Amino acid sequence: MIKVLTVFVVAIAAMLYFLRPHFFATDAVPASENSRTSSLQRIASLPSEISESSGVVVLKPNSYLTHNDAGNKPHLYRLNNKAQVEQTYKLNLPNVDWEDLAKDKEGNIYIADTGNNDNKRKELAVYKVNLNNPEQVQAIRYTYEDQKKYPPAKKERNFDCEAIFWHGGNIYLVSKDRGQGATAKVYRLPDKPGNYKAKLIGSHKLKAEVTGAAISPNTQTVLLISEGQLHLFTDYTSVDAFYEGKYQNISLKEAGQTEAVAFEDDQTLIITSEGGNLYRYTL
Repeated sequence: MIKVLTVFVVAIAAMLYFLRPHFFATDAVPASENSRTSSLQRIASLPSEISESSGVVVLKPNSYLTHNDAGNKPHLYRLNNKAQVEQTYKLNLPNVDWEDLAKDKEGNIYIADTGNNDNKRKELAVYKVNLNNPEQVQAIRYTYEDQKKYPPAKKERNFDCEAIFWHGGNIYLVSKDRGQGATAKVYRLPDKPGNYKAKLIGSHKLKAEVTGAAISPNTQTVLLISEGQLHLFTDYTSVDAFYEGKYQNISLKEAGQTEAVAFEDDQTLIITSEGGNLYRYTL
């Protein structure tokens, strides 16, 4: 009888050991993955008039500005934290290929009409506008100092730009490498109206096509976004050399075709996707 009881107890113990995840675990996802998933919060679906959100900035907490991609109306849309349109700014500008937004300390908005899929545009521009007086628009026109052919050979097509941010009187442009998908180049432009050659200041080996950029309010973090990925740069000596800082890649596969990113505060991101969603992400 004792032997039978011993065998029974051992059998029960073995069963509980192998089945313990089903009986005792509250979540089958490893802690690290669960933590990352919980960092991404879907705020809401974007309204139908914003079918191809391509850029975003934070005007103030829970107030965002976005726009549509190429071929759509030259409108900026102010959203609340439920992704509802509170105001539409109808600008007297062409939307050849609007790709991103940036904002300076005075509240001026920079619209990147910088999309250059075929790498043959010569009329690239960043438009500077203040939402208090949207009728007055200043144009910052430019070409790339290192582009000699329009278009260049296919492998050299790295003159598209879907990502900009503002810092210290300059606009920083980050290229989308359509030739080899291997290198993000960084250019700098003055934030004053005029005609310029965008100065190439550096690059970073990045096996991704960059679709948006942002800098944190404390200027200690520069963030690039590509489809389903965040690219985080910290510990750099200056913003001009952010691409030489510490680099971290963060997967955002569950967010789909992520297109634009902005900082709400030093640790909180606002992200839009062409799938029609508005997200918040905590670093």
